[in-house]
Amino acid sequence: MDALSGILLLCLAVGVYVVCSLYLLHNPLILHKRKRLEFYCRHISHRGGKIWREDRKHDGSFYTVSFCFALCVCLLFFLVFFTLSVCYCDDDSAVSVGTEMLEMDCHLTSDGYVVISHDSNLLRQTGYDKTVSSLRFQDLPLYKERLEVTFYAGHYSTGKDRKFVLLEDVFKNFPNMPMILEVKENNDLLIRKVSGLVKQYHRESITVWASEESGVMAKCNKQNPSMPYMFTMRRGALLLLLFYTGLLPFVPLGESLLFFYLPTIINRTYIPEEAILKKRFVVYLLQKLTMRKSLFEHLTKRGLQVQLFVCNEESDMKAAFDVGATGVMTDYPTVLTNYINKHPPPPPPPVY
Repeated sequence: MDALSGILLLCLAVGVYVVCSLYLLHNPLILHKRKRLEFYCRHISHRGGKIWREDRKHDGSFYTVSFCFALCVCLLFFLVFFTLSVCYCDDDSAVSVGTEMLEMDCHLTSDGYVVISHDSNLLRQTGYDKTVSSLRFQDLPLYKERLEVTFYAGHYSTGKDRKFVLLEDVFKNFPNMPMILEVKENNDLLIRKVSGLVKQYHRESITVWASEESGVMAKCNKQNPSMPYMFTMRRGALLLLLFYTGLLPFVPLGESLLFFYLPTIINRTYIPEEAILKKRFVVYLLQKLTMRKSLFEHLTKRGLQVQLFVCNEESDMKAAFDVGATGVMTDYPTVLTNYINKHPPPPPPPVY
């Protein structure tokens, strides 16, 4: 009888836990105060992220004029170019077509300048086997004239101005534009320099710390705790564990944004270097485990923003918004702008 009573009590406790967890998953503000960010971005330009010469066909052919570039020329904007993994980017172009946030990667030159570059080693981007940290800013080589878009295999981009750009110049040109700054190396001086520029231009509330490494993120948060920050890889794995065990509704979250791949682009528009991601079953499992609408809705209700990347085709943009993403990162801001205009997403949740 005692054993049966114990089993019944255990079942009752589990039942109460499951009911409470499910209820709080859908009503998280009972336990948590909603985060209040000063931005809500649906349209994010990847890698500073604007391709000014877009491939309008999907056959990998190269076109010399795009809407973004033509618009910039017509308006006589000063072209500011960044690296998009292995391509160049024009912020004026992206901003002019309606992007709401810029995503960029930061490195430090040998003479202490913070520059925008996806890679630490410049071989892929410039043809020179040198690191950013080994060169002075004035000695950085030019980007290659033609570079393949990493997240759109077989498609290329080019531009006339192929110089690297300073983070400070970006802040000067776009003082009110929300930005994601990914610190690409575990470098205390780089973190201090980035934080100093953010403070100098009074943009702590609209600039996001980003890093895949938890150790780097801890240093970033210690250096400037006023800036919102994203989930690292380790924290993202913990987030999934909490979600599937039902503990997530009970746990406070310091992060303000979740960035993740849209798994359906893997081995289609994005060809990964990691052998494990080339396995179809692994990608399928990743899709099933991570693309959970109930998870994204829970985070959104708590005031977090969920951004999926890198979506360069309308079908991927649709898939991202359908699964509950609040924003989409793209290498082709004109395509995303056109998609949003044709398929307006729901308005942001009210702030209580």
